[in-house]
Amino acid sequence: MSPSGAVCGDRYRGFELRQPFSVVQNRSFLGLFKGSWRQVLSVGVGTSLCAIPVGQRSEPGLSNESLIKRAASLVTDSTQTFLSQTTYALIESLTEYTKTVYALVSLQKKYTSLVNKLNSNEEGAIWQVIIGARVQMKNLQDEYLKYEGNWARAVRISEMAAEAAYLAGADQASVTVRNHIQLVQTQIQETRELALKAEALLAAFQSEEIKNEDKVNPPDGDSPRSRDGPISSLSDEEVPEAYLRED
Repeated sequence: MSPSGAVCGDRYRGFELRQPFSVVQNRSFLGLFKGSWRQVLSVGVGTSLCAIPVGQRSEPGLSNESLIKRAASLVTDSTQTFLSQTTYALIESLTEYTKTVYALVSLQKKYTSLVNKLNSNEEGAIWQVIIGARVQMKNLQDEYLKYEGNWARAVRISEMAAEAAYLAGADQASVTVRNHIQLVQTQIQETRELALKAEALLAAFQSEEIKNEDKVNPPDGDSPRSRDGPISSLSDEEVPEAYLRED
């Protein structure tokens, strides 16, 4: 017999539950209610409670209020860990994405400065490097967007944990979580601004290159650069979304 079953058996030993089933079956239905209504109610409620698994006190000497405060504090600790990990992942992926954008800008500037001095093989080699940088930039963008979703969920969970701690009376735990949320939001905002700055630089360079090509070559120009250059040769579908943004 489980501990809960033993407790329930001891608690309601006074009620005639151990009689043979046949005896109970032979009683009239109304006979079960000859006792006082308090006795009948206590048996019904007690039997129901015995069927419900109820957690026991981890420390019997503490009040329910103290135990709830402690549990709320443990929840805020867990949410802060989740928030810290998602923040680190997002900052790291955003930083790598920003570095790749700057590397792509540098490659295209170098290509532009050397394009008239390169033979077809050299130009093709540089062009392949630029294509690889664009693919890497798109992959890193997908990665940071995934981590951004995780981070946003972590912020919402932390906000709910802070509210729950406050309502439970764990004021210090609530304040700690809210301060943590503000800190990571500031860190993420600063990292995002660096990424946007890099994207803006890339978009400005693209725009300038397109204008220069239009001046040097007519729309139907036959020069290899107008056909195969790193800007004019790609369709919109081949260029990463961030590459086309004009933030």
